[in-house]
Amino acid sequence: MDKIFNADDELGFINELKAQGKKIVFTNGVFDIIHRGHVEYLAEAKSLGDVLIVGLNSDSSVKQIKDDKRPVVGQENRAFVLSNLRPVDYVVIFNEDNPLNLIKTIVPGVLVKGSDWDEDKIIGADFVKSNGGVVKRIKFVENSSSTNIIERIVELYCK
Repeated sequence: MDKIFNADDELGFINELKAQGKKIVFTNGVFDIIHRGHVEYLAEAKSLGDVLIVGLNSDSSVKQIKDDKRPVVGQENRAFVLSNLRPVDYVVIFNEDNPLNLIKTIVPGVLVKGSDWDEDKIIGADFVKSNGGVVKRIKFVENSSSTNIIERIVELYCK
């Protein structure tokens, strides 16, 4: 079974998972240049339920929320790497600058974001809670981000 979908695909597998009584965990992000912080975050997210679905910003949405130089790694490659990480069950690529429509389609039991987000700023938090779900914030690994990696590469090789 395929593990990578686009948000406009038929996502019938979600209803199948729910019919099986599976607790669905959802998180989202750019996941450009996968690093230890991503892997630890995803492992902790997966521990909160049975199935982890990762909403992945498409290349066009990354350009909207970051800048024209990002992502460094294209969406197909980011999705491939993510889908092959042990904690990740499914990857759904979305084009909007935020995952609200995807969250409303999935209706996860657990919505996960990093601890740098205040719960009242987490997109979809109110929707998930109003549907009986919970919102969890996961602590980040310090000094571990794609931006830091890019800055280090520039520092080492471009000056």
